[in-house]
Parts: sequence; structure tokens; C-alpha cells
Amino acid sequence: MAGKKETDVSDEKQLSKKKSSIAPKTHVSDAKKQKVKDLAELMKKKTVMVVSIKGLPSAQFQDIKKKLRGKAKIQVAKKSLVDFALDHSGIKELHELVPYVKESTAILFSDRDTFEISGILASEKSPAKAKEGQESPEEIIVSAGPTELLPGPDISALSAVGLQPKVENGKIAIVNDSVLVKQGAVISANQASIMAKLDIIPFKIGIEPIAAFDGESKKVYADIKIDKEKALEELQDAFGRGLAFAIELSYVNQDTLTFILGKAAAHEGAISSLVKEEPKEEAPKEGEKKEEEKVEEVKEEEKKDDAQETKTGENKE
Repeated sequence: MAGKKETDVSDEKQLSKKKSSIAPKTHVSDAKKQKVKDLAELMKKKTVMVVSIKGLPSAQFQDIKKKLRGKAKIQVAKKSLVDFALDHSGIKELHELVPYVKESTAILFSDRDTFEISGILASEKSPAKAKEGQESPEEIIVSAGPTELLPGPDISALSAVGLQPKVENGKIAIVNDSVLVKQGAVISANQASIMAKLDIIPFKIGIEPIAAFDGESKKVYADIKIDKEKALEELQDAFGRGLAFAIELSYVNQDTLTFILGKAAAHEGAISSLVKEEPKEEAPKEGEKKEEEKVEEVKEEEKKDDAQETKTGENKE
């Protein structure tokens, strides 16, 4: 029995060797090998960024690539090749980018700062019309006011998407500000048609940053989209609130000085109008008498003189 078992094991090993020799070997083309090699070399750059090119027309993609010349380089490759290059780049932190690589992404390489590149991509966007079936990245609001549409079937079309139309001066007007599409909702054919008729171009499209590896900090950063306009609004709002607070505290610097002086002048005027100061009488110096007392004394002396003269005249008589 022992001999039989040894024979069975030996036969299994031989069969396994035959299967492995029969199984076809995976062939990797020289072009793919070179692509991985090129990607791995580019990953030594300061910034390695996964970007989304989903829904971006080819012409616009090529235009953005031209504008980025000298600043960044973008490569489009299959997910499997990019993943392999990330894992064999020699930089272990780059592996953290693998989950962000999708079929609709590309890889950007640059010697510039990660957030500087993100800002450049934010500025290279162009207006885009809404399309049926597209997921709205933000809330789309139709403002109240006149339109160029003439009364007719469009009144029903506007009402069908939740707007409140009325006829005004021979044309259709929207009564109230209304949310046409909620954030994250899929745009319907009717909604897309109405936006086209109202000439509403709600979106901006371009290359969207998803995640990036920063070579200096050796860290991967996600959610690195930069909205310059929104950031500027937030900074202006923060500055306004900070300035008001500094003025209230009377914290003096070149931005607050004028306001603080104006505030002081206003307070002085308000206090002056409320407080009416009456002239104070000076207290008589020692040895001096008040004017009223002097007048009284003179009157008393005159009375005494008159009485003396009267008495003298009576005596003479």
C-alpha cells in the first residue's frame, strides 16, 4: 500500500509538470513593457497626479495638453499598466494611488507643486451645456425674470419641469427663482431641452484632479480640487469679518486705523450732543468777595449814609 501511495504522488507530480508545460505563457508585448518603463521613470517627478478625463471631448483634452507644455505631462494608459507601474516604481507611497485609477482617468506628471498644478487645471476649464443622462455635480437654479421665449408650447414645457411661467410684454417670464436640477440628480431630456432654450450653460468641464502624490512630503492627497472663485469669495468674507472684529477691539494697523479714527470721531460727536457743559463759576480767592456780596455791601453803605444825613438834618432843625 505504501508503494502504491508513493507511485500515485509521483504520477501527480509528473501530470502537474505536463500541464504547466502545456499551459500557454502570457506574452507581454515590447510596447507594453516600454510603456510601463516610461511611466515608472515619470513617477520620479515631484508630482504624480491621477486625473479624471470623463466626458471630456478629445479636442478639448488635446488643447489642455498643449497649454500644459513645460508645466506638466499627461499620459493615458490602461489601468493594468498604470497599476503595475505604480507598484514597481520603487516608491512605496505611490501604491496608495492605485484605488483612484479608473478606466476614465489619466496620469499627470510635473516638477511643480501639487496644489499649483491643481490650480492651473482649475483655470483651464470651459463652459459646457447640460446633457441628457448627465449627473449634475451641482444644483442648477433658474432665476426669475424675462426670457426670449414666445408664448406657446414652451409654457407647458416650462411648467412640466417645475418652473412658474407667465406672459409679460409679449414674452414668457419666470415668476420665481426655482431649482431645476438638484445636486447629484440625473438630468432628464426635458430639463436639458429647457436649459438649451433658456441659454443656460451650467457647467465647466476640464481635467479634474482626483488624488496626487507629493514627492517632497512623500504623501498622497485626495480631494485636491481648487475652486479659485469660491476660495476668493471665502477669503473676502473672512477678511470682512476679521476687519470688523479688529475695529471693534480697536486693534490698530494699516487696515483698521482709518475706521477706528472715524469711529472715535463719531463717538465724540454723539457724546458732545448729549452732554451740554455749563460754564463754571470760579471760586473767589481767599480775601476776595463775590461780586454780589460787593454790591450788597455798597447798598448797605449807601443806606447808612442816607440814614446819617437824615439824622443830621433833623438835629439842625
